[in-house]
Amino acid sequence: MELGIFAKTYARDSLQATLDAVQADGLRTVQFNLVLTGGSSLPGRVPAELAGRVAADLRRRDLRMAAVSGTYNMAHPDAASRADGGRRLAALIAAARGLGTRVVTLCTGSRDSHDMWRRHPDNGSAAAWTDMRASVDAALAVAEAHDVTLAFEPERNNVVANAADGRRLLDEIGSPHLRVVLDAANLFDGPDLSRQDQTLAEAFALLGDDVVLAHAKDVRADGTIVAAGQGELDYGRYLDLLAQLPRDVPLILHGLDEHEVAGSVRFLSRRLATA
Repeated sequence: MELGIFAKTYARDSLQATLDAVQADGLRTVQFNLVLTGGSSLPGRVPAELAGRVAADLRRRDLRMAAVSGTYNMAHPDAASRADGGRRLAALIAAARGLGTRVVTLCTGSRDSHDMWRRHPDNGSAAAWTDMRASVDAALAVAEAHDVTLAFEPERNNVVANAADGRRLLDEIGSPHLRVVLDAANLFDGPDLSRQDQTLAEAFALLGDDVVLAHAKDVRADGTIVAAGQGELDYGRYLDLLAQLPRDVPLILHGLDEHEVAGSVRFLSRRLATA
């Protein structure tokens, strides 16, 4: 299980400086975001020349791109907003292999029109599911044409809010090009950490065979998200379950500030040694 990081954790004035910072912290794997090239996360067009430069910069530093972020609000209440996000995502999917990865991550979204990661009372509605599902279906048609895997993340504030929702989506679609990003911290609100052994076991039983990427952050009993090792998530259990998966998946640090990276790397390195 290789430890990596969201590359945009590092605030630098160039992609090259950002990748140097990743390398300096002893990490060799990144989840990438096109914002690091000076534009937006989903620019609508990804020139082959740009993708090639990104891939070359990674190769020069012996870094691997585990995935590239392709998140937009797939359940946005406005159809035009969903369509625009879908067009932009399609361009990124088409460029993914040129960038150096076959995995594009998704956000199943929220009915909140301002923040795709904010909970909304309509997220559990049939209409929200239908709109999200149509967005995923459209993206999958592009992914299958380019032999790219899309990976969604169950998250309490999104339409796919838990492992059972994730299993439903996988079963409804039935495509080998749709897989899962698992972030244990996003399965909890905080107080329900008292049931985390049961929740983690259920998540891995339902989704384990489809996990292609794992995220590493932490959560406290009041629901606050913190850097890995600073909360109350049972990392021993989480890493043991990840180690039992049928494939080796990258573990990507995020939800932390740059000054916290070294501490989280030490914490996870120790834990991984005994997982």
